[in-house]
Amino acid sequence: MLLNKRFFIFLLLSLVFCGVVFAQERFTYDAKAKRNPFIPLVTPQGRLLKLDKQEATSVGGLAIEGIIYDKFGRSFAIVNTNVVGIGDIVGDYQVLKIQENKVIFIKDGEPLEVELTKEEVR
Repeated sequence: MLLNKRFFIFLLLSLVFCGVVFAQERFTYDAKAKRNPFIPLVTPQGRLLKLDKQEATSVGGLAIEGIIYDKFGRSFAIVNTNVVGIGDIVGDYQVLKIQENKVIFIKDGEPLEVELTKEEVR
């Protein structure tokens, strides 16, 4: 019975010691120039926070910040901070087609393709 108590105390102290040793390790999150996902985007009052924008592909004043692609035709793109679909107007351009890695605009009958860089494609 005494041996069981000593073994239990030894086991308990070992676990506590191991917990202290492991608790001293620190984890540092490396965002690699991306937005830190642990920062909330909305304040407790419901206001959207403005964060530094990542560089986006820009051609002809059209900055493609992202594409939500649907092979059935309900695709959207984020252009100049606005969500647009096929047929929408952005500046002087109209969205003609949204593909998986690029958006095709049209202005005065001339198409303009703006591709996402490989870093932005997911």
